[in-house]
Amino acid sequence: MRDEYLYAAAKVINDPYILVNVVSRRVKQLRRGSRPLVESLEKLAPEDVALREIIEGRISYELGPIGSK
Repeated sequence: MRDEYLYAAAKVINDPYILVNVVSRRVKQLRRGSRPLVESLEKLAPEDVALREIIEGRISYELGPIGSK
Protein backbone atom coordinates (compact mmCIF):
# COMPACT_ATOMS: atom_id res chain seq x y z
CA MET A 1 0.00 0.00 0.00
CA ARG A 2 1.45 3.33 -1.01
CA ASP A 3 1.81 5.85 1.80
CA GLU A 4 0.98 8.83 -0.40
CA TYR A 5 -2.35 7.25 -1.39
CA LEU A 6 -3.12 6.42 2.23
CA TYR A 7 -2.45 9.99 3.41
CA ALA A 8 -4.48 11.49 0.58
CA ALA A 9 -7.41 9.13 1.21
CA ALA A 10 -7.29 9.97 4.93
CA LYS A 11 -7.94 13.61 4.00
CA VAL A 12 -11.11 12.52 2.18
CA ILE A 13 -12.35 10.09 4.87
CA ASN A 14 -11.18 11.51 8.18
CA ASP A 15 -12.22 8.62 10.43
CA PRO A 16 -9.58 5.85 10.22
CA TYR A 17 -12.11 3.14 11.14
CA ILE A 18 -14.42 4.13 8.32
CA LEU A 19 -11.50 4.39 5.90
CA VAL A 20 -10.35 0.86 6.76
CA ASN A 21 -13.87 -0.50 6.29
CA VAL A 22 -14.42 1.26 2.97
CA VAL A 23 -11.04 0.12 1.61
CA SER A 24 -11.45 -3.47 2.80
CA ARG A 25 -14.93 -3.78 1.30
CA ARG A 26 -13.76 -2.38 -2.03
CA VAL A 27 -10.67 -4.63 -2.07
CA LYS A 28 -12.95 -7.66 -1.64
CA GLN A 29 -15.05 -6.47 -4.58
CA LEU A 30 -11.98 -5.95 -6.76
CA ARG A 31 -10.58 -9.38 -5.89
CA ARG A 32 -13.92 -10.94 -6.86
CA GLY A 33 -13.69 -9.40 -10.30
CA SER A 34 -15.18 -5.91 -10.10
CA ARG A 35 -13.64 -3.49 -12.52
CA PRO A 36 -11.56 -0.60 -11.15
CA LEU A 37 -13.20 2.82 -11.32
CA VAL A 38 -9.85 4.51 -12.02
CA GLU A 39 -7.32 4.01 -14.78
CA SER A 40 -3.63 3.51 -14.22
CA LEU A 41 -0.70 3.03 -16.56
CA GLU A 42 0.97 0.79 -14.01
CA LYS A 43 -0.23 -2.36 -12.27
CA LEU A 44 -1.61 -1.39 -8.86
CA ALA A 45 -2.46 -3.59 -5.90
CA PRO A 46 -6.20 -3.76 -5.11
CA GLU A 47 -5.56 -1.71 -1.96
CA ASP A 48 -3.98 1.08 -4.00
CA VAL A 49 -6.82 0.99 -6.52
CA ALA A 50 -9.36 1.35 -3.70
CA LEU A 51 -7.43 4.26 -2.18
CA ARG A 52 -7.19 6.02 -5.56
CA GLU A 53 -10.93 5.54 -6.07
CA ILE A 54 -11.53 7.27 -2.73
CA ILE A 55 -9.08 10.07 -3.52
CA GLU A 56 -10.70 10.72 -6.91
CA GLY A 57 -14.21 10.70 -5.45
CA ARG A 58 -15.33 7.55 -7.26
CA ILE A 59 -16.37 5.83 -4.01
CA SER A 60 -18.68 7.21 -1.36
CA TYR A 61 -20.16 5.77 1.81
CA GLU A 62 -23.16 6.25 4.06
CA LEU A 63 -23.44 5.76 7.78
CA GLY A 64 -26.48 3.80 8.85
CA PRO A 65 -28.54 4.73 11.88
CA ILE A 66 -26.87 3.92 15.18
CA GLY A 67 -28.27 0.82 16.80
CA SER A 68 -30.00 -0.44 13.66
CA LYS A 69 -30.40 -4.18 13.22
